[in-house]
Amino acid sequence: MTVPLDEAVPPMDPTPPPPRRARSAGDPVKALLHRHRELCEHAVDPLEIAAGLEAHGITDRTAARFRHRDVFSLAEELYARTPRDGTPPAPPAGIPVHAKAVRGFGYALLPGALALGAAAAGVPWAGALAVLVTVAALGRPGRAAGGRFPVGVYLLAAAALGWAVHRHGTLLGIALAVAVAPGHLAGSVFAARARRRLAGSRALEDFADGVRPLLLGTLALYAAAAAGAAALAGTTLAVAVPLAVLLFLTRLLLGHGAPRGALAAATALVLALLPVPAAPFAAAAGVLVPAVLALSRASAHAQRHGVH
Repeated sequence: MTVPLDEAVPPMDPTPPPPRRARSAGDPVKALLHRHRELCEHAVDPLEIAAGLEAHGITDRTAARFRHRDVFSLAEELYARTPRDGTPPAPPAGIPVHAKAVRGFGYALLPGALALGAAAAGVPWAGALAVLVTVAALGRPGRAAGGRFPVGVYLLAAAALGWAVHRHGTLLGIALAVAVAPGHLAGSVFAARARRRLAGSRALEDFADGVRPLLLGTLALYAAAAAGAAALAGTTLAVAVPLAVLLFLTRLLLGHGAPRGALAAATALVLALLPVPAAPFAAAAGVLVPAVLALSRASAHAQRHGVH
């Protein structure tokens, strides 16, 4: 039996099937949201997501590939598209005064107390003790520089301070140890106000423009406190204040997890080892610009991304 050809072969649909698109071509933000899901789920506002994206190297040029004009606009979409079970807690608005902060300030008083006590007791190693406790107060090793222990920075700080104390006497070490407490307080105030500004900013550039004068103002106040510590100890201000400023900026760079800033601090500490009178001032001036650049980035102050 012969089957007609038109019955044996079903007619073909003249309409071709739609072309298959790549999974991420139609929604490029979806892949980015999946890649940074934890960041987006724990963010308290879009700017915190923008800070996290900035820390991962995403720039305004990168955001353009996701059809956004800048990183903040991209962060706003990521924040809006992230499902949340409830309202996230708001960031702290003021300077922390809880028990942990009070305990931290108490620890910051120890270097000065130990150095003054050793000097009053007339022990011959009072200068070495002042150097050790001052370097130890740069930060907790487990949290410095984003969770890495910057051994080189600590060793260079010990070498630079030890050399300066050897040249200028034990009173310089005492002055630097006493300046640890106002440095801790100034750093805490700066961090709290920077986080408050981060929560109120509308763009990364807006935050950077506001935090730079905040940092410089904090640094000026700390320099005045360091000068007071030097006067109290009876040492020369021209050496004590630049070294104190250098240690303060190093502390901020380590505490805010800035690897490049830590490298700049290490370079400045090497410069401070030079046996010339202007070495402490040149070292402090050399680390100032990298510190301003690193600490004016929003990613240095986002609470949930490895800096605090």
